[in-house]
Amino acid sequence: MSGSSTIPPSPPYLAPMKDSRFVLEYLIGTQALASLPEQQELSPELIDAVLNEAAKLASDVWAPTSRLADKQGATLKDGVVQVPEACREALAQFTEGGWQGIRAPESFGGQGLPQVIATAVAEYWQSANLALALNPLLSQSTIEALLRHGSDELQNRYLPGLISGRYSGTMNLTEPQAGSDLALLNMRAEPAGEHYRLYGQKIYITWGEHECSDNILHMVLARLPEAPPGVKGISLFLVPKWLDDAKQERNDVQALALEHKLGIHGSPTCVMSYGDNGGALGYLIGEPHQGLPCMFTMMNHARQAVGVQGLGVAERAWQQARAYAAERRQGTDRQQQTVSIDHHPDVQRMLLMQQSALEAMRALALTAAFAEDQAKHDKAQRVRADLLTPIVKGWLTELAQECTGLAIQVHGGMGFIEETGIAQCYRDARILTIYEGTTGIQALDLLGRKCLADKGVGVSALLAEVDATLKPIELAELQADVSAVRRSLEQARAAATWLAQRAGAGEMQATQAAAVPWLMLLGYLCGGWLLLKSALAAIDHDDQRLHKTRMLRFYCQHWLSRTDGLLIAITEGGDSLGECAKALFEEG
Repeated sequence: MSGSSTIPPSPPYLAPMKDSRFVLEYLIGTQALASLPEQQELSPELIDAVLNEAAKLASDVWAPTSRLADKQGATLKDGVVQVPEACREALAQFTEGGWQGIRAPESFGGQGLPQVIATAVAEYWQSANLALALNPLLSQSTIEALLRHGSDELQNRYLPGLISGRYSGTMNLTEPQAGSDLALLNMRAEPAGEHYRLYGQKIYITWGEHECSDNILHMVLARLPEAPPGVKGISLFLVPKWLDDAKQERNDVQALALEHKLGIHGSPTCVMSYGDNGGALGYLIGEPHQGLPCMFTMMNHARQAVGVQGLGVAERAWQQARAYAAERRQGTDRQQQTVSIDHHPDVQRMLLMQQSALEAMRALALTAAFAEDQAKHDKAQRVRADLLTPIVKGWLTELAQECTGLAIQVHGGMGFIEETGIAQCYRDARILTIYEGTTGIQALDLLGRKCLADKGVGVSALLAEVDATLKPIELAELQADVSAVRRSLEQARAAATWLAQRAGAGEMQATQAAAVPWLMLLGYLCGGWLLLKSALAAIDHDDQRLHKTRMLRFYCQHWLSRTDGLLIAITEGGDSLGECAKALFEEG
């Protein structure tokens, strides 16, 4: 087969504004949004204006750069990283529109909108060009860390540049010998007057070097002299690429290499070196040896944001699959007329699997973002937001794997051919279950810190809220769906009881083996619950009522029904795992 040097145009991406608007205005509720502190002017008209402008930028400017970024990728020459010029221009228009500061405080030049609105438009960036959207995602995490832990001096010096989009930010955790186990970090920081000098290497640094912003602020984990061993001896430092706004004095930090990756080729993933020529100047963020809590401020934001990446790439894949299925003609109907493949039941099943999952994913992502907004002033919502974060990150990114796989399957053999473009979605999505903590790490966090540590208070409150939604529903058209959600709710309660009992008995092997099935069970349950609430919210809206009811029914039968098997995996799977593991990894 011969290839082509020309890149075929990508199918047009259209931001799913109708569903975004529905979730914001009817599932979460305009009144609830306006009740947030300092959001009294957040009207449906303002929400529409923000969504419309974001959709235009995503569809018209960002989306056309995605295939180009994948094909050309990033390059490194003489320490300078370049990305395709079209991507630089797309980021420049993003900056000009003030999108980086959409949820930042007005006191630093931001727009002060709630996180849930920023999350809705973030989906559009991720769909349009996932690799490019990593740049503002990490900058937002840097903003969060500085707002929470930075000194007044550092905030005043760097936040305006970050919020305007003139600066970008990175997260520097991983080292060659230390992946998820941060206790193994070796990078060191030495006091040097009012600042510090850093020495060492970091790997997998997304957008670690580029020419798209006036400065790059690296948030770096390192150890001070005589620091305690393990994670209790880690501190966080801000290390700027440039030491002055005139870009006359370059800091002692450079990109040594670019990683060669399966996907997200347009995102420069760098090996970064600090201190090869006397030490990289850095500023302490927070207190000495308290770097991990500071970094978790960044990571918790990034984990929800990565979940939204899963939603975004799955939406783009579904749109491409739907367009292909409508055009591809194969097979005949009863009149022996050739039909498009979207007439075939199995193709219809795959497209509806994706569509129903997307609406559940979007509802959960925005619900979790709204909980973060509420958590700033409500301790109960802080518990809820913390509980939902690993579910958003883990469940949405796992579903993205399946949805992008289904999109390839709809294309048939053409899905395996790079020129059709759908393979890029599949490749780009694959990283999402890995970075910011693998699905297993999210599941252990959910089980240990978010469910067992508080004696199940947070998860019990969530399950009680699901139950409260179910009890008053009397609509005949929804009774089958109510029964399906109730069945999964009881399975979640049974699993929670089993996990608490086994953990209480010290059987950590069994409980940890059940962590990922537990996360997935809660994810499917939350999806079904929120689609049921969506169907209820759509009852008085003729343009949405039938659609939301159909999506709920399909989801319950094709996705929510998986909780039957997950309960078995939780309560029984650990025994077979223990037996097999002993035979294969210990005795063998």
